[in-house]
Amino acid sequence: MTSQNRIGTARLGENGPLVGVQGLGCMGMSDFYGATDESAARETLEAALGAGVTLFDTADMYGMGANEEFLAPFLKAHRDEVVLATKFAIHRTPDGGREIRNDPAHIKSAVEASLRRLGIDVIDLYYMHRRDPRVPLSESVGAMAELVAEGKVRQLGLSEVTGAELREAYAVHPIAAVQSEWSLFSRDVETSVVGAAAQLGVTFVPYSPLGRGFLTGAFQDASAELAEGDFRRSQPRFSGENAKHNANLLDPVRKAAKAHDATLGQIALAWVQQRAEVHGLPVVPIPGTRKPSRVLENTAATHITLDAIELEWLEPIAGAVAGDRYADMTGTSAARE
Repeated sequence: MTSQNRIGTARLGENGPLVGVQGLGCMGMSDFYGATDESAARETLEAALGAGVTLFDTADMYGMGANEEFLAPFLKAHRDEVVLATKFAIHRTPDGGREIRNDPAHIKSAVEASLRRLGIDVIDLYYMHRRDPRVPLSESVGAMAELVAEGKVRQLGLSEVTGAELREAYAVHPIAAVQSEWSLFSRDVETSVVGAAAQLGVTFVPYSPLGRGFLTGAFQDASAELAEGDFRRSQPRFSGENAKHNANLLDPVRKAAKAHDATLGQIALAWVQQRAEVHGLPVVPIPGTRKPSRVLENTAATHITLDAIELEWLEPIAGAVAGDRYADMTGTSAARE
């Protein structure tokens, strides 16, 4: 890829490293979206790095640690080029259930396990994956701050927190990044946390910026088209009449895509990238894919600028979406606003 086609950069937190303005979500390479091709997934990692992607995102619960182990050889080969983000808090139990653990004891054991699986000495960005309101935020962030002092973690992040929670956490220790779902289908984060992040100098890292694939136009009857084992089958926006309704919301995206000779996914990503200008903060979305060709398509979206008229076409979409982001919204910031 030529230097003209490589993506630009954004600052990770006020004093953190420059990272590619688009990152890569690695979850689907090990879990949640059905069968994977490990060889293609490894080619995808290399293609992303070649395009200027430097922020690679995983979590200890993806594949019950398998995704971190999968990334280890890539990190060993490219450690100085990669900013690695992983997360703790969503703890899978042996019976197939899950619990949220924010207590200091769990944080200390979780970081050691992640470091071991990743094969690295320090985690660049360590997120609290979900908030457990039963544990005081000062205790959780305080334990995370100790990891920074011990040299096991470089920067701290939070996922799915409210604006008030972000401010409270930042008072304990600087937060470099906040991660939540943000897309043409999901804009509830604009209620408070985006503004708080902008005021504090925190980078926003949107996950699922393609609406878990819905915004690419891939689905007409999503619940019938998804493979067995794909967790989207249980998500409200992909179910029955909701899916049919939501598929009909994509006409403005198609209109903008035609104007730019682009794909629907590229328009959705361009819209997310331009939130940086609208809200005055660095925005580094992390679309997930397992195909090298899709990485190149996604990163090319960083070179698309939507004009005011096109943005007006896209503005009403989120308000018309049928169905919540998750079947159980209790762990999200939206449930605590």
